[in-house]
Amino acid sequence: MSATTSGPARAGSGTPARRPGVVLAVILVTQLMVILDGTVVNIAMPHIQQALHFSPSSLSWVQNAYALAFGGLLLLGARAGDLLGRRRVFITGISVFTLASLLGGLAPNAELLLAARVLQGIGGAIAAPAALTLLMLTYREGPERMKALGYYSLVSSGGGSVGLVLGGMLTDWVSWRWGLFINVPIGIALVFAARRVLTETAPETGRFDVAGALTSTLGITSLVFGFIRVADVGWSSAEVLVAFAAGVVLLVSFVLIERRVSHPIVPLRLFKSAQRSASYLTMLLVVGTMFGMFFFLTQYLQGVLALSPLTAGLAFLPLTGLLFAASRVVPKLVARIDGGKLLVAGATLVTLGTIWLTRLDAHSTYLHDVVGPMLLFGAGAGMIFIPLVGRAISGVAPEDSGAASGMLNVVQQVGGALGLGILVTIFGTASRNSTATAPREVLVDGVHAAFVGALVYAAVSLAMIVFTVRPWTWFRSAPEPVEAPVVVDSHV
Repeated sequence: MSATTSGPARAGSGTPARRPGVVLAVILVTQLMVILDGTVVNIAMPHIQQALHFSPSSLSWVQNAYALAFGGLLLLGARAGDLLGRRRVFITGISVFTLASLLGGLAPNAELLLAARVLQGIGGAIAAPAALTLLMLTYREGPERMKALGYYSLVSSGGGSVGLVLGGMLTDWVSWRWGLFINVPIGIALVFAARRVLTETAPETGRFDVAGALTSTLGITSLVFGFIRVADVGWSSAEVLVAFAAGVVLLVSFVLIERRVSHPIVPLRLFKSAQRSASYLTMLLVVGTMFGMFFFLTQYLQGVLALSPLTAGLAFLPLTGLLFAASRVVPKLVARIDGGKLLVAGATLVTLGTIWLTRLDAHSTYLHDVVGPMLLFGAGAGMIFIPLVGRAISGVAPEDSGAASGMLNVVQQVGGALGLGILVTIFGTASRNSTATAPREVLVDGVHAAFVGALVYAAVSLAMIVFTVRPWTWFRSAPEPVEAPVVVDSHV
């Protein structure tokens, strides 16, 4: 891809677009449905817990079962698009996701709901990488791609908060099951639209890295399972120790496999770029912070402030509104301001918002104590996601575009699942050790500890960004005359 060309690619050039605007709409609706489904059931957690008899710690699996299947199989899904054709893989993924949504809405017990959530994650893992790769092939590098990425980043970052609002509406007005049923007509419409507007990409030659997919998926799942079980059985439990040991062994095996196979699902050359590696790690930390904020602030709004599901969902509108505004403004700023400045400013705001959340207690109010952190989160995340996505996929070779797209989605989902798993452990430990007697106050103690953990994520992500972009060099004046020539770092 040439950096000097811009605008939608022509269908005759081998790209999958017939009508770029319609293709973009299909991709954005798909991404919204996939991301939204990670949180649309979040606001309904208390109702799901009562209806299907989940325990407090196992309740997080309603979200993590989806995130782990999604994140763990995204790399294989990306490779499937390369080898089988992205249009075919995209339609298959949407079909699986739609069927799983129907089954989840009909689930009569906890086990079948979790199975449906896993199947949803598999469908999302098949469809999402193909969607982002189709966007990259439709718009060459330049202003048009940056504009399209702005919309894509809005959906990726704001879809979670939209899911909270929509989930609250459906739970209050109909049933929590409609948070899953609503995907069915949307999925059917996407399949028909994709058949009409997408042109199949030429399949590449190669093999599926099944061993790499299995070791990465099972390794991440083992780690998250270990963290969540700690909340119930403690750190010294045999099952926890085995889960952690298995996770480490599997992930080390995954790296060794990727070094040796001829067609890895994660070409390790992607990490030769320090900027891209730092972008992936930063994305993982930032999403972990946001997943924790969504999950535990939802519990706080309903369990402490006694808001209904609808009101709790609407309570996230300040965050959603700022994310939408940022999606319109930030792409224009990126063209005029160094993206590193936006990253530092955004990470600083997210960190300040998390600090504010750690001050919540049983006497806090929504207007005085919750709106402020949401505004900081919305503004900060809006500044972070667009330049971070751009940095993560910039300069990727065409043959690695599917893997790079899949990896970006992986770190988002794994960051959310692993981050939430650790925070659930912190929450459970603090709740067990709480000296309070009222359930409401015990919940406050647990949520406070979880937000302190989220603050660690936010602070580390800010440090990563500062270390990578080195903002102290932005305002450096011209070098003082010295006898020896001064060498200027060309990467700053």
